[in-house]
Amino acid sequence: MLRPEQMSKVSVTGSRAVMDDVIEAIHELNLVHLSNYDGSWEGFAPGNPVEGAEEASDKLVTVRSIESILDIEAEDAGPSRIVTDEALEDELESVRTEVNELDDRRNEVEEDLRDVEERLDSMQPFADLGIDLDLLSGYDNLQVAVGEGNEDEVQQALADTDDIAEYETFSEGRTVAVFAYPADDGDEDALDETLVGVDFAMLEIPDADGSPEEYVEELKHDRQKLESKLDSVENELEDIKLDTAGFLLAAEEKLSIDVQKSEAPLNFATTENAFIAEGWIPSERYTEFATALGDAVGDHVEVDELERAEYESMDDHTHGEPEGEQEVAADGGTTMGDDQPPTVQDNPGAVKPFELLVQTINRPKYFEFDPTVILFLTFPIFFGFMIGDVGYGILYAGIGYALYSRFDNPAFKSLGGIALWAGGFTTLFGILYGEIFGLHLIGTHLWGGNPPLHKGLQPAEVGYAYTWLVVSILVGLLHMTLGYVFGFIEELNHSPVDAVLEKGSWVLLFGGIWTWIFSTQASGTKPDFIYSIFAGEPFAFGFEGFSAGVGTLGLAIGLVGMALYVGGEIKHLGGAGILIGLLESLSVLSDALSYTRLAAVLLAKAGMAFVVNLLFFGVFVTQTDHGATWHFGLGHMYHVGDMYHGHEVTSVMFPGLIHSGIGGVLGGLLILVLGHLLVLALGITSAGLQAVRLEYVEFFGKFYEGGGEEYEPFGYERKYTTQD
Repeated sequence: MLRPEQMSKVSVTGSRAVMDDVIEAIHELNLVHLSNYDGSWEGFAPGNPVEGAEEASDKLVTVRSIESILDIEAEDAGPSRIVTDEALEDELESVRTEVNELDDRRNEVEEDLRDVEERLDSMQPFADLGIDLDLLSGYDNLQVAVGEGNEDEVQQALADTDDIAEYETFSEGRTVAVFAYPADDGDEDALDETLVGVDFAMLEIPDADGSPEEYVEELKHDRQKLESKLDSVENELEDIKLDTAGFLLAAEEKLSIDVQKSEAPLNFATTENAFIAEGWIPSERYTEFATALGDAVGDHVEVDELERAEYESMDDHTHGEPEGEQEVAADGGTTMGDDQPPTVQDNPGAVKPFELLVQTINRPKYFEFDPTVILFLTFPIFFGFMIGDVGYGILYAGIGYALYSRFDNPAFKSLGGIALWAGGFTTLFGILYGEIFGLHLIGTHLWGGNPPLHKGLQPAEVGYAYTWLVVSILVGLLHMTLGYVFGFIEELNHSPVDAVLEKGSWVLLFGGIWTWIFSTQASGTKPDFIYSIFAGEPFAFGFEGFSAGVGTLGLAIGLVGMALYVGGEIKHLGGAGILIGLLESLSVLSDALSYTRLAAVLLAKAGMAFVVNLLFFGVFVTQTDHGATWHFGLGHMYHVGDMYHGHEVTSVMFPGLIHSGIGGVLGGLLILVLGHLLVLALGITSAGLQAVRLEYVEFFGKFYEGGGEEYEPFGYERKYTTQD
């Protein structure tokens, strides 16, 4: 799980006479991740595409264009079928011709329809105005303008100007028509110049006669006819889609396979009489690979396992001799280049959905640890701890199940699997906290009013809030240390000195400094709660802090770690390493304290759910030996002075909408539902993102780079075609 599936570099050497058979056999296996020949071998050149490759590519483009026009989806496929070369020649051409003709007709109708729509939009204001079109133009002296604007402002501008002798306006809504005689010394643009700067958007007067209302009706009739034509064309295209979708999807698949096969020789090293192909396969399937090729072409090819890639760091990973000095052995036993093995993440079914979170950053390199299983073990716990509620957990799990079961998309299925695990742990922590939608019903009925854990929101439970802060830091130290251990192991194969300086030093630094922090040395300068939370308040583990001697030892270990780290910085960065190293070493505090966001989100989400329930049910307060305790008015609202389970009610925080009449109940129900939906959504954006942030920044940053090559075997998983 922590390592990808082991890969082997294989070589196939044979005569050009059987190359097509070898390509067919390898493609059928769908197993080999082909390596590209870099042209470095003397006497060998990259192969040429098989005859017919260009024609197949052109047909593939045609098929995909037709599918785009018809909007064909995978669910339109129907049963799988055999597609012959004859069908591709005849049926494809017939479909292409018919679809292109209909598509051209559709484009023409749509263009005509857009033109009518534009004319209709421009004519509608004139129809609203109700003035015949021939009255709006054709005058020698009278100037006319029609537009949309404020009639009062237009009239004021006309009254204030000396360029207009007389005028009249007509309006309907914001459409205004202006008729004006210019003054004796006014020019032909007097009206236009007067309306500059006024709230008046000029409209172009149509070159038409008669009633604009009749013109609008005529345009609406034209639009209706065009829409009918468009529907007719769309129906014809839909009929063709229903008739040909299966054929087109199958044709696309066949042509894609043909193109793959025909272009495969581009990856091979070839001479006039021989070829060599190389690639990566899962090591455990080498025997299957060799047997299949033997069955297909017999003794005409030689299959070799050139190397079985190990997992140590291989930044300088090469195959055979340096580039430019490689020679081809008689058995084809050298390699084409220094390509890295592709990564096939090897995780069991329950862990597999979390590969999505890893690949969101980048696929792991073959020589790196795959952190997926760690995400599987930590992310749902982080999320469940922060939300910790049975009601929300069931809803998260339900959302996850819907995503997992209703979608075929791998990303949605992975998100569904992640949500199922996150919802499960949210439910588990909700049982331990005794909460369902922020109410303590489970704590009351399952745990007799005293659940094993509390979130620490109430004053009487403040010790738990402190505890979760410390627990968050301890979890962070463990989480980050695991990351440094992974990084140490990876560096150890490359350079033991760098492993100690760059990774081991941080383990010593973290362990030493935080051992000192949790010791009694200089206890007066440290928060008191770190000595009490595990000594009886709230957990009776008997831990009151490490002794002062252990603290001294821890501080010494931490200083050794700091010295090693600074030494590493000096080694890599020269003289500036001392200052940089000392500054960066402060992250032993900041990185660990970053995990307190777990406790912060826990209290924030608990507080939001509390407020929602407070508004609906109301809350009254009793005083106990440990401090104030809050209670929801689920049955009825207690009043100050009442006794509740042996304690006097000291105050009413809020009486609750449910206890304030039918109007309050209806408004409260709306608040209750919307409020909890908001908390549910913010749980994803806060708890989910914070948990992911801790994984990516604090954990991945200690050892993980990513950038691995995806395993893409030469072959095709048929969906729409059967074997010819």
